[in-house]
Amino acid sequence: MQLIITADYDEMSRMAADLVVNQLRKKPSSLICFPSGESPAGMFRYLVADSAAGEVDMSRCFFVALDEWVGLGADDDGSCTRFLNEHFFDPLSIDPARIKFFDAKAANLDAACAEVNEFVAEKGPIDLMIVGIGMNGHIGLNEPGTSFNTYAHHSALDSVTVSVGQKYFKQQTQLTEGITLGLKHLQEAKLPVLLASGARKADIVTAALKGEITEKVPASIFQKLSNAVIILDEAAATRLIN
Repeated sequence: MQLIITADYDEMSRMAADLVVNQLRKKPSSLICFPSGESPAGMFRYLVADSAAGEVDMSRCFFVALDEWVGLGADDDGSCTRFLNEHFFDPLSIDPARIKFFDAKAANLDAACAEVNEFVAEKGPIDLMIVGIGMNGHIGLNEPGTSFNTYAHHSALDSVTVSVGQKYFKQQTQLTEGITLGLKHLQEAKLPVLLASGARKADIVTAALKGEITEKVPASIFQKLSNAVIILDEAAATRLIN
């Protein structure tokens, strides 16, 4: 894996956006996976600006969302789908036919997972898969204990995820399950990318990148990915470089 340490969040975001731009220049029909949340927000701002400036054409690529809270969707405050739409897909007027979200309100969540697996199998493998890291080491909503060999699935949320996840909601929201792409998708991606910023992530980043490779820390799978790129700001990398 390639480790890149940037001065701050803004530089990390610009570098992540450049990876997307370069990928689309190389292969306009790429399949790209994006997460929601604080980590990619700056990257999305740069990509929207790049598109407006004519630096990148996103009209021919395909997108798959990383995850979603079970029971929530595009119209729900705090949902991953709503975040991606508001910060990226809507500003760029991306054709909805080119985007695959999880139907986290489906009566049959296994079928919803199968639909996403089929989309990735048809359009993929994923050319560029960008993810963040949770405070418990999760990737997407692959919680501690998730098998490294899992494709799209749904499962109970770890208590840390439930607690930290409240920051995305205006009021206390019951979160019980997540639905997500699997760690097998990450391993099969042509370019897996991990973003992390801020001092609060320093401990878990160190555990993931320098500790034991274990399903108890899902992000530790990155140690096995020779093609991966890890982009950290200095604050998140504090314990790695000191």
